[in-house]
Amino acid sequence: MKKAQTSQQTIVFFKPNTEVFQEMPLAQNGVSAGFPSPADDFKELRISIDQEVVKNAEATFYARVAGESMQGAGLDDGDLLVIDRSKEPQDNNIAVCFIDGEFTVKRLKVAEECIYLMPENSKYKPIRVTEENELIIWGVVTFVVKKV
Repeated sequence: MKKAQTSQQTIVFFKPNTEVFQEMPLAQNGVSAGFPSPADDFKELRISIDQEVVKNAEATFYARVAGESMQGAGLDDGDLLVIDRSKEPQDNNIAVCFIDGEFTVKRLKVAEECIYLMPENSKYKPIRVTEENELIIWGVVTFVVKKV
C-alpha cells in the first residue's frame, strides 16, 4: 500500500493480491434485465474478477476516487479504480497523474502546444500542463468498480 498526500485529499494505492484468486459463478448467457432466468445458468462456469481486471500484476494498482471532478466519466466518490502503470498513456485516456506534487485523476487531452488534464464535471476547470509544470502520468485507469 502506498499513500500520496495532496492538499485536497489522500489517495491510497493498493496492490492486488495475485496469490489467491476468488472464483465466483458466471452466468453463461448474460443476465436478463427482464424476467428472471433459472439459477442453473450459474452452475458450470466460474470467473475471478481479479483475473479479469488485472492484466499485468506487477504494474497494476487499485485506488479509490476521492471527489467529484470525474463524475461525467462515471467515476464517483468512493469508486475503486484499477490502474495499469504498464499501459502507454494516450490522448483521451483517463489517467492518475502526479502534477506539481499532487495526485489527480483526469482525462488526458494531448494538444500540439501542451497537455490538458480534463475534468468530467463542469464545476472544475481543465489543468493546462506546460513546460513549467512537473507532470508524471502515474498510470492509466483500465476499470472502475462501483457500488450500486
